[in-house]
Formats: sequence, C-alpha cells, structure tokens
Amino acid sequence: MGLKVAVVGAGYLGVTQAAGLADLGHQVTALDVDEARVRLLSTGRVPFYEPDLEPMVDKHLTSGRLRFTTSVGWAVSDAEVVLICVGTPQRRDSDAADLTQLHSAVTAIAPCLRDGSLVVGRSTVPVGTAAQLAARLEELAPAGVRTEVAWSPEFLREGHALNDTLQPDRLVFGVQSAAAEQTLRTLFADPIRAGSAVVSCDLPTAELVKVAANSFLATKISFINAMAELCERTGADVVTLADAIGHDDRIGRRFLDAGLGFGGGCLPKDIRAFMARAGELGADQALSFLREVDAINMRRRQRMVDLAIEECAGRVLGRRIGVLGAAFKPDSDDVRDSPALNVAAQLQLQGAHVTVYDPRANAKAAAVFPTLGYADRVETAADGAHLIMHLTEWPEFVALDPARLSPVVACRRVLDGRNKLPVDRWLAAGWTYRALGRPAEHHRDDAGSGPR
Repeated sequence: MGLKVAVVGAGYLGVTQAAGLADLGHQVTALDVDEARVRLLSTGRVPFYEPDLEPMVDKHLTSGRLRFTTSVGWAVSDAEVVLICVGTPQRRDSDAADLTQLHSAVTAIAPCLRDGSLVVGRSTVPVGTAAQLAARLEELAPAGVRTEVAWSPEFLREGHALNDTLQPDRLVFGVQSAAAEQTLRTLFADPIRAGSAVVSCDLPTAELVKVAANSFLATKISFINAMAELCERTGADVVTLADAIGHDDRIGRRFLDAGLGFGGGCLPKDIRAFMARAGELGADQALSFLREVDAINMRRRQRMVDLAIEECAGRVLGRRIGVLGAAFKPDSDDVRDSPALNVAAQLQLQGAHVTVYDPRANAKAAAVFPTLGYADRVETAADGAHLIMHLTEWPEFVALDPARLSPVVACRRVLDGRNKLPVDRWLAAGWTYRALGRPAEHHRDDAGSGPR
C-alpha cells in the first residue's frame, strides 16, 4: 500500500512527479490554482510536451491512483507527504529567485495539513529557504498539528523527466529527523531497490545540491564554448578538441558540445539566483566566475547572428532564413530563454524574413514571437532560403538528407549552431557548411549557389 501524497503545483515538475509517484504505487492528488489546467489534466491531456508523460497521466487517472484538483483541503488534508513543486523563476527586478509562488503555496496549505505530515520541497530554492518555510508552517498550522519540512531537490532533464523520476541516478534527502528520512525512503522505495543512490544530509546542503550541480554543468558548457571562441581565431577544431580532452576520465566527454549554449527555465535563472544569494550571504566572490559563465553563454547567440550576417554577404535585410528548431533543447516544447528563438528574433529585427520549424514547439514559439514565420515541415521552412540555420538538435534534423532541401532553397548554405550535423554529408551534397568553433576548411565557397 503506497503513501497518500499531495503534489502542490501542476506545472512541468508537478505533473511529472505526480504521474511518476502514481506509477510507483502511491495515491497522488495534484493541486493547482489554474482551473483550466486542472480540467485539461483531468481528461488525461498534458499542456506541454514531455515524452511518454501524457500516456502515464492517462494510465493513472484510469487506475485511480492520480487525480487533479483546485481544492486545497481535498488535496492536502489526508496527505502523509506534501510535495512542493511550484516555480521559482528569476525576479523581474534582479537576478534573485522569485519565491512568491512558494510562499503562497505554504500559506495556502498550512491550515489544512494533518498532524504528522511531512512537507517536502522539490523546487530549486536559495539556501536558507527551507528554514524560513518551516517557521512559516509552524506559525500558520492549526493548534496541535505538528509538521516537519524536508528538502529533496529534483534532477529532472527535460526530455527524460519521467525516466529521471522513476529511475533517478541519486536521491538527496535533506531532513531533520530519522522519521522524515524513512518516509522519503518509503516514497522512493522502488528506485532505491533498483540502485538509485541516496544522500542524506541537512537542509542547507540539500538546498545547495541542485544549484551547485546546475552551476557546474553550466560552467562545463561555457568552458567548451570559450574554447570554441579560441578555435575560431586559430583555425583549430573544437569538436576534435572536446573529443581529446574528454578521454580524460577526470573531465569526461558529456556536455562538452560547443554550440549555441544553454537556455531553458533552469540553468540561466539558477546560476543567476545562486550568485544573488551568495551576495546576500557576503560570499559573492566565491561565485564571481559564474558571471563569465553567463557572459560566454550569451555571446554564443550573438556570434551565431554574426555568422549569419557573414554568410549573407554582410547584410540579412530582405534575405530569407530557414531556422530549424525553436525549443531550447530537443524532446521538449519549452521555449523559455531559447537560444534558437533569440537568434531568430535578432535576425528578424535586422530585416531578415525568418521562417521557423520545430517538431513540437511551434505553437509556444508563436505565442512568444508571433511576428516570426512558422512552418509545419522542414521543406516549407527552407523554401526560398538564402541560409539554413540548425539551432536545436532534434534527431530529425541531424538525420536530415540535405538533398531534400537542395531543390527548394535559394542558396545551399547551412550554419550548424549545435555542431551535430554530419559535415561530410552536407558538403557532399554541395552545401556550404559552417559551425561555431570549426575550421575554415568546412567552408566551401564553390557550393553556395542552389538551383534558383
């Protein structure tokens, strides 16, 4: 018999957690203030794309182990475990995290909590937040109701989130008692039996783990992009460089892919919030290097715009550009802080006619940048294009036969913003190929003209 679980917040994190925990055998109620979202989810439809998630939601609505509601009392009053899964975006007026949703959630649930319930934060927060929320819960909980706060940060990768819920590589339990740790071990009993590592620690350490991990990952990505800047100045090849240093097992090859850089709703805002919190704590020098990590990442977008202008003989005004990709990464429809859309929008502002195609993210991209053109297939995005730009590494783009596009483009020129296209295939098809951090021999001046 599983635990009775309430998940507060039915966004990306909350829905994934709710469906995953239902699949692990728990009785899960997901709570959200958005009535339209709850109605949609209650029909088995998910308002964002994540592989395999919608069938999992539908499966456990049918099994009876998953339900969605806007009623705080219905969700929380009999829950043994309450997971806080609300967003912590960047504030509009600073780099710090906006904890408005988090504080609102705690204020809402506190009067409805049962005695002995465990409130577990899964959101990414500044260190010290858990202690503040514990004090707030103690203040607002009904007389005689004892609750405990734990923090167990999530490590979900968009595009792999359901698997990361069911088979996490590690589980971090920030707890204040043995009883709280045991409850969390019961909640995640199946993954633990299957070999997921467990790290039990205090609350501040648990809060730091997620932002530290994201900062390290961002640093690794920006490091190889800094090397790409040097490679462009020296004629070296950043892909070969990454292969060579990646053989060192102290470094590893993963996430040493030079290109357009990181985006999305986590890494950019998390490293900025981390720096902001370090400043509040008087330790700003400890994380000053993250400012350069952020700066390198943003420079890659401008460099891609500059390359596009170079390929269009110094001006993009009136030129047609086909952009492959809108989501910040493949297997997602998330366009938050998308490098691909940022580049496309910058080129449009300079007078280019930009048409974007993404297998999943067109609708969300159009809601953010309605003035860009959108296509429902690769060939339509490429029609009449003077330049093709590969900006999100969807498998269908990597596997694309350039001969499919040759008859429809105005010029056979491709810019690979992710260093994932097979260079030889594109060159053999008569295309000019350029990429961030690659040597000049990948540029074929005799291959620029298409049939038009």
